[in-house]
Amino acid sequence: MAIRRAVISDIDRLSDLLCQVLDVHHNARPDIFRAGAKKYTESELTEILRDDQRPIFVYEDEERGVCGYAFCIFVQHIDNNIMTDIKTLYIDDLCVDSECRGMGIGKALYNYVVDFAKGEGCYNLTLNVWADNASALGFYESLGLHKQKIGMEKIL
Repeated sequence: MAIRRAVISDIDRLSDLLCQVLDVHHNARPDIFRAGAKKYTESELTEILRDDQRPIFVYEDEERGVCGYAFCIFVQHIDNNIMTDIKTLYIDDLCVDSECRGMGIGKALYNYVVDFAKGEGCYNLTLNVWADNASALGFYESLGLHKQKIGMEKIL
């Protein structure tokens, strides 16, 4: 097992895993998420992989190859009128292959990202999770994350 920065040769596998995440979201909220769509094109993934402000980490198993990822983004509001200048690492997406869940891969990726964020001088680590994704909510709460803000909607 190894966790490392993703590279260009990981794009096909990242795309496969991104589709799994989209399926979860589409199944929960087909009114918002399109079936069979891709979050990023190959060229967008290539651009992200080259951007040090948007690191992607992958969990690679010797037998199965890449079985999970964490897409991250550094966020900092310098000289903002209301926000302090803290540096945050935002987890944009965390996914473990559906066939590998329950093996500790998500926890290992999360802990790796936490250590990375600390090493980069971040004040905190944040992420968003859809309210209808009960398994993800439970997973993040089991890791000690707490609600920071809540988005609300009224469908018209």
